[in-house]
Amino acid sequence: MTLRSLVAGTGVSTMAVYTYFGGMDGLWKALRQEGFTRLAAKLAAVSTSADPVRDLAALGAAYVSNALENPDLYRVMFDAGFELEDADAADRSLHCLVGAVERAKAAGRFRDVVDPLELATQSWAIGHGLASLVATGPLPREALSHNVPLMTALFVAAGDEPGRCRRSVELGWGTDGRQDTA
Repeated sequence: MTLRSLVAGTGVSTMAVYTYFGGMDGLWKALRQEGFTRLAAKLAAVSTSADPVRDLAALGAAYVSNALENPDLYRVMFDAGFELEDADAADRSLHCLVGAVERAKAAGRFRDVVDPLELATQSWAIGHGLASLVATGPLPREALSHNVPLMTALFVAAGDEPGRCRRSVELGWGTDGRQDTA
């Protein structure tokens, strides 16, 4: 993308990008930061329930919803060629998931988890993979239905009981109609 194509039709000169962002690199850095700021707000809006596995799935649903609502910003968020103004923003997103895993472990749901960060990262990878494939192509939105069996398998491998786990993931993911992920 060129600076000229970016400002074309906006009524703003190319100089404005330099004035406010120091150039294209600064603009991409600010966009990347905005993406993680929006993601953090979306994750913070997920309510905590008595079921930490449901909550972990709901965080995944919020993550995917954020990607689908902002597909262009989502692409920029993961462009590691540009630093974040606040690198902790991305870490806070991951640690939201870590907290839910720790709660599930403390509740006896994830009996086989040694490292909550590892399971949170695996959970993020599932959500990110589906979000990327749907938000930025080539899969249709219907592919998001794969999230429930993928997360259920991951959480059962972590020690949760299969039937209970599936119900929790379905509730968190929104297949009960309470939460819209599309």
